[in-house]
Amino acid sequence: MRTYKFKINGNEYDVEINSVEGNIADVTVNGASYKVEMDKPVSVAKDSSASPQNDKPSVAAVAAAPAAPAAPAGAGKAVTSPLPGVIIEVSVKEGQAVKAGQKVAVIEAMKMENEIQAPGDGTVTAILVNKGDSVLEGAEIVKIA
Repeated sequence: MRTYKFKINGNEYDVEINSVEGNIADVTVNGASYKVEMDKPVSVAKDSSASPQNDKPSVAAVAAAPAAPAAPAGAGKAVTSPLPGVIIEVSVKEGQAVKAGQKVAVIEAMKMENEIQAPGDGTVTAILVNKGDSVLEGAEIVKIA
């Protein structure tokens, strides 16, 4: 039906709304399929002459629901920067399982690249930086639960 790009808490989501029947929407978010139950039925116009006021807000509300992380925002233990520098790589994605010692990001400080590693096994619940961000020592990079 329609494809949207959302940026939520710094994370980008490609959302495709496949179909809406009553209060159930079939959506694909970054390649993963979801059935989203809404509190009330939504009517989505099939033709391109649909009023943007009636079509887009309802569709956007449907698409935003599955893009939220499974764990509450901020859940988990923060992995912090060991020194000030610039994030040159974020090696994990939200929802990804990680093992102790696995690289989660790379920071450049004083012309040296330093790997930031997961302190233990878990699942990434939040990514708090983007490539190119300047961070201070102790800044939260990702959260792992």
